[in-house]
Amino acid sequence: MAKADAITVTGKVIEVLPGTMFRVRLDNDHDVLAHVSGKMRQRFVRLVAGDRVSMEMSPYDLDKARIIYRLDPNAIVQPPVPPQPQAQA
Repeated sequence: MAKADAITVTGKVIEVLPGTMFRVRLDNDHDVLAHVSGKMRQRFVRLVAGDRVSMEMSPYDLDKARIIYRLDPNAIVQPPVPPQPQAQA
C-alpha cells in the first residue's frame, strides 16, 4: 500500500486494550481496532480513553487503523457561525 492510498480519519478512544491496542469510535459512529504508530511509541505519547486521535486506515480493511496523532482536547470542531446582520440606527 502506498502512503497516498491511506484514508485519514478522526475519532475518539473509547477503550484501552492490552498490547498498545485501542478501540476507537470514528466520527460516523463506526468502531475500529487501532494500534499506535512507531513515532508515537518513540516519543512516549500516552493515550487514555476519551482522547481524540487522527488515524490512517487502509482502503482494504476498514476495521483496523494506525493512530498517527493525538489531537488537542480543547479544540472542538464546530461549524462556523454565520454573521448576524447588524441593526442600522
